[in-house]
Amino acid sequence: MNSLEAIRALPKVELHVHVLGSIRPSTLLDIIIEDDIKVAYKTEQDIINRFQYTDFANFISVYMEIIKCIKDGKHFETITYEMLENCASCNTQYVELSFSPMDHIKQGIEFVTIVNAINKGIKRAHKEFGILTNIRVDLVRDSAMEEAMNILRSIKANSHNIVSIDIGGNESAHSPKPFAPVYKCAREMGLHLVAHAGEAAGPKSIWDAIRYLNVERIGHGVTAQEDPNLMEYLKRERIAIEMCPVSNLRTGVISSMRNHPIRDFFDRGLFVNVNSDDPSLFHTDLNNEYIQLHKHLDFTLPELFQISLNGVDAAFVNLQRKTQLRTLFIREYDRILELMTRY
Repeated sequence: MNSLEAIRALPKVELHVHVLGSIRPSTLLDIIIEDDIKVAYKTEQDIINRFQYTDFANFISVYMEIIKCIKDGKHFETITYEMLENCASCNTQYVELSFSPMDHIKQGIEFVTIVNAINKGIKRAHKEFGILTNIRVDLVRDSAMEEAMNILRSIKANSHNIVSIDIGGNESAHSPKPFAPVYKCAREMGLHLVAHAGEAAGPKSIWDAIRYLNVERIGHGVTAQEDPNLMEYLKRERIAIEMCPVSNLRTGVISSMRNHPIRDFFDRGLFVNVNSDDPSLFHTDLNNEYIQLHKHLDFTLPELFQISLNGVDAAFVNLQRKTQLRTLFIREYDRILELMTRY
């Protein structure tokens, strides 16, 4: 077993992956044909070619095009199942998938329809691959507060497998501060708290998510590198950072993989894990994320395994489940080391 084979065999955790951003081009084309959606995409290659971006704003515009193609909630079962099939192929043992209900409610799809379809996909994938999955609900930064509170009410009525909330979207245009009452309510409901921050805006966006939302994890967090005090705070408070290196490269957040701050974050002892974000849209998967870190930032196999363990420790599961996952991960890692020394 060589080093790349060992990396692919590592057990992994995916804490930051969007359902819609995981849609296979072939599946999107099938939906377009089945539902007679009027778009410019005529072939699977047209869709693959569209998944190229000049910057973060351009990526968001493409993402909105995909949202408009989903007119029937039933499609989320297939999209979820296929996403988890891809995750299983990377030896991902636990997933927290994310979806943005307001994007689809505006298209006429009810919250309960989406959640039920996602849970059907989760159930199928667990039965076939043994993969464990929970759900995160992205409230989206440009939502009105009443819309966000309505989503919390929907979660309360349809809570199966939902463990956390998040806010994604345009950081520069929408401060997290107005969401403070929503997050307070979510915490009282027993939900965990996450926010996209420091992806397309500076460190103030991360500070605001911490101060106003009391988040447990930060999605992306790239611009924390600009503020030494923030870096120290994140380390001291052990706030997990869900880093998505290939995503940041594809959207122009970083200029090259060599310039990604995850190496510095890891070396300084910050609580980082690695994720694929929107794998289909960024032509990546979790194996590729790990391999890019190995090739361009000199992450060793033991360091990559530590990132996997960080994912376990940051996961929104109970202590018993974490212990089970850690035991499994260590057993598989020991087996990989044995195979590497044998051949």
